Amino acid sequence: MFKVIVEKECGCFRKSGIENNKTFDNKDDALIEALNLSKKMNQDFCKKHEFNVKEEGNIIKITVDERAKSGCCGGGHCS
Repeated sequence: MFKVIVEKECGCFRKSGIENNKTFDNKDDALIEALNLSKKMNQDFCKKHEFNVKEEGNIIKITVDERAKSGCCGGGHCS
């Protein structure tokens, strides 16, 4: 069994209705789910955090890190 875990549930994750701690019968399915989920979270969430996939044995973690500040607020008017 393989498990996909979101390491820290930020506010956007809690509001999204996405299920945490999903289990899979094989590693490929777990990796595909984790990669798709992290991509969706990076695209759709508020951009305060960055989500990455990390393998730890039978656990595939989606890590949550503060997004690096670029000097732009992201409002679209800085360019």
